[in-house]
Amino acid sequence: MSGAPTTDTLQKLFHPITKAAGQAIGDYRMIEEGDRIMMCLSGGKDSYTLLDVLLHLQKRAPVRFEVVAVNLDQGQPGFPKDVLPRYLSELGVPHDILTEDTYSVVKEKIPEGKTTCSLCSRLRRGILYAHARRIGATKIALGHHRDDILETLFMNMFFGARLKAMPPKLQSDDGSNVVIRPLAYVPESQIIAYAGAKGFPIIPCNLCGSQENLQRKVVGEMLEGWEREHPGRLNNILRSLTRVTPSHLLDAELYDFASLSVQPAEGDRGFDHEDYPEREFLSGLSELQMLG
Repeated sequence: MSGAPTTDTLQKLFHPITKAAGQAIGDYRMIEEGDRIMMCLSGGKDSYTLLDVLLHLQKRAPVRFEVVAVNLDQGQPGFPKDVLPRYLSELGVPHDILTEDTYSVVKEKIPEGKTTCSLCSRLRRGILYAHARRIGATKIALGHHRDDILETLFMNMFFGARLKAMPPKLQSDDGSNVVIRPLAYVPESQIIAYAGAKGFPIIPCNLCGSQENLQRKVVGEMLEGWEREHPGRLNNILRSLTRVTPSHLLDAELYDFASLSVQPAEGDRGFDHEDYPEREFLSGLSELQMLG
């Protein structure tokens, strides 16, 4: 794209993102009247996009809510301390910049060459949860998108032998915060296109020198390949997570297989014709009232 993108171009890129985000927010009642949302801004494309979505909804939604952006400076060498405060000040967004040297802790605990992301994430999460309590935040908004959720699903299946993904809304580990992921239905490709057109001042996530999570990268490439060969497949996988049939899985804690009798109350549908809907997940959705 040569030159600065036009307003019309940005709107075309932003519209499907706000539409999908509005749908997810409505489906899971993520935002309610009077909420104070602590929006975690990392400096990556996903969190910048989420901030734009929340600011857009703040103007258009039928409910009133606050947005406070929060960034955690973890002491990585070369972290550009001025980028986010300047960006947020220019937007007029209330914000807090936290400073905690978790970098030294991670380097001390993790052997050289090993992935530091897991410990780094746990430390960051604890600090952000505590700050959310201090400022009276009712929700913590994270920028995870559709592809993050699906990657987590397959990572847990392949390497953890668990059928578990990343929920769009959950109670935090400490029990005192509610975490929301408004971009849960948004494909990463849409975020990449929008962030590229906007020219966000991206802060790289490799300042600590950590190795990339190679397993997650392989899973991500697998999903990208599926979508190239079969467009719409990822939305169908996401949709499957909303249409679970416990009696046709193998979890005895989820479904009481042991008490099944010779004459069940309902007939077995195990040999019924499979329902493979043609339409893609999210196709034909009308935009929520909050989006106008």
